[in-house]
Amino acid sequence: MQVAILGGSFNPPHVGHLMAATYVHATQGVDEVWLMPSWQHPFGKQMEPFEHRVAMCDALCAETSGWLKTSLVEQEPGLSGRTVDTLTLLVDRHPDIRWSIIIGSDILRDLPHWKDFHRIEELSRVIVLNRAGYPAPSTVGPPLAEVSSTLIRDLLARGEAPAELVPARAIAYAREHGLYGLKPAP
Repeated sequence: MQVAILGGSFNPPHVGHLMAATYVHATQGVDEVWLMPSWQHPFGKQMEPFEHRVAMCDALCAETSGWLKTSLVEQEPGLSGRTVDTLTLLVDRHPDIRWSIIIGSDILRDLPHWKDFHRIEELSRVIVLNRAGYPAPSTVGPPLAEVSSTLIRDLLARGEAPAELVPARAIAYAREHGLYGLKPAP
């Protein structure tokens, strides 16, 4: 079994996440892709509560036929939010799985700040996706959509509905729970 992990804050999850997961599943020989929302952001970024971000990731997974799943492993006691720690736990817990980590080319400049990136490369295959606006050598695939959770939060703060950037089920969940300043539907 081969599993690729797509980690992030998913604050909120968006079509870029879905496109990245779909591309990796379709072309990189993995059986499943696991969305892995951060329990806490390693650099202290403010996020909506974990359970809401998980529920919105589950809404993204509902758009697929079962190969896309949400992992709750980041809520395990003692984990630091660092990829290497989470991956070490997963490798120990599931020695029969071959792991891959999905990152976007926009993250490459941050890798010197990651804890033990060399160890991540030992434990998994690192798949670097070509993110639009961030050309880099050794990326795979065509440039992915220019969409980010930050852009979506900015649109929501201005009262704009990002219907083309967030799958309908995820935005409906956010509205139902009053996330990102959205007003619940009457």
